[in-house]
Amino acid sequence: MVSLHSCNAAPLARRDSCGILPVMETLLSIGHGYAANHAVAALPKGWQVAGTTRSAARAEALRDAGIAPVIWEAGFEAGALAAALARATHLISSVAPGEAGDPVLPALETLDAPRLRWVGFLSATSVYGDAGGDWLDEDSPPAPTTARGRARLAAEEGWRDFCARRGIKCAIFRIAGIYGPGRSAIEALREGRARRLVKPGQVFNRIHVADLGRIVAAAAKQQATGVFNLCDDEPAPPQDVIAHAAALTGLPCPPETPFNKADLGPMARSFYSENKRLRSHRVGPELGLRLRYPDYRAGLAAIVARA
Repeated sequence: MVSLHSCNAAPLARRDSCGILPVMETLLSIGHGYAANHAVAALPKGWQVAGTTRSAARAEALRDAGIAPVIWEAGFEAGALAAALARATHLISSVAPGEAGDPVLPALETLDAPRLRWVGFLSATSVYGDAGGDWLDEDSPPAPTTARGRARLAAEEGWRDFCARRGIKCAIFRIAGIYGPGRSAIEALREGRARRLVKPGQVFNRIHVADLGRIVAAAAKQQATGVFNLCDDEPAPPQDVIAHAAALTGLPCPPETPFNKADLGPMARSFYSENKRLRSHRVGPELGLRLRYPDYRAGLAAIVARA
């Protein structure tokens, strides 16, 4: 990975023997964070990367990681964003939509993107709604049942429209529950936050953040289009994941708590309102990838081994 030292840096590459200036692959990551970091790590060598942040302190951390920081916040002056977008060949957005919609699209509408060829939007599986535990894949029609899912679906449509009007390829990543080093049942146990809530028949899919990163990077490299479900191969009850994490670490396993007796906030309760089993028919055949962590057992074991 090659960093952009500033948005007014030298030309992207030297001219070749014919005097043609090639365009180096340049990714702009909007809302750069945990998931996008792993996508960047999985990119081929030689890519330039810029990432947006709202914080000057965070900008320094990005620079130290070889990522050119772009300090920008939705709704504010977009000069730095405009300069970065003008150089980008690829773009991913990890910014979740709010009540007023996707906050990134209004800013991009007024900006030029002369080199941009591919966009990836990191969405969520909440767009599918509740399936009563049935299996769903990329061909299943969205039917969101929560405000969060409806906002995600509207954002997906907004990104597709933006790309269609500009002749840009577009991929939508519908992502299951993200876990990985620093953000897993292992840390929840160690920090005393783990709970074993039991709702009969309830299952969730997950995706290890390293697999997420590999999929997004492969799609960017190949300029893949359409919808991709990012999920593991084994939807499982959440209480089983906590129990397995306890067995791996030797930490005490929390007792089971019936869901109907749990004190949960509206957001946590809304997650349990949807029950579905997810699979992807496209990641393997179209991107040529196999998950390194096809189930939570493999993923948690890797986290423990790394600690």
